[in-house]
Amino acid sequence: MSQAVPAQRRRPPHPSGAPAGQVRFAHPSERLFAALLDLYDERWEYEPVEFPLRWDESGSPVSGFRPDFWLPERAVFIELTTAEQRLVTRKNGKVRRMRELYPEVPVLVVYQRDFLALLEAHGLGVNVPSAA
Repeated sequence: MSQAVPAQRRRPPHPSGAPAGQVRFAHPSERLFAALLDLYDERWEYEPVEFPLRWDESGSPVSGFRPDFWLPERAVFIELTTAEQRLVTRKNGKVRRMRELYPEVPVLVVYQRDFLALLEAHGLGVNVPSAA
C-alpha cells in the first residue's frame, strides 16, 4: 500500500501549455527560452515529468531527472544548460543516465554557447546569469 506524501514535501503541479509570462520558472534563462518558443508558436510544457534514475533497496526512486521542456508536437524533451561548460558535468551525467535507462525518450541539451547564439540571432544580446 502506498503511503501519502506529507503536504509540505509534495511538489507543486507543473504548469503546461501556458505562455511564458504565466509560468514560474526556476531560472531566467528558461523564461527567455520559453518566450522564444512562444514567438514561433511552438507548444511546450515546462518540466512535465520526472524520470527516476536511481532507486533504493526497496525500489523507491532516490534520484531523478526532470527535463526543462517537453515539445509535444516534436515529441522531444529539451534540457537548457546555461551554466559555464566546465560546471555541467553533473547534469551531463544525469542526461547520460537517462539516455541509458530510457533510450526511446529523445532529450536534446541546449548548452550555454548555443543558447547565447540563439539569443544573439534574435537580437537579444542579454547577459544571462549562469545556472546549472
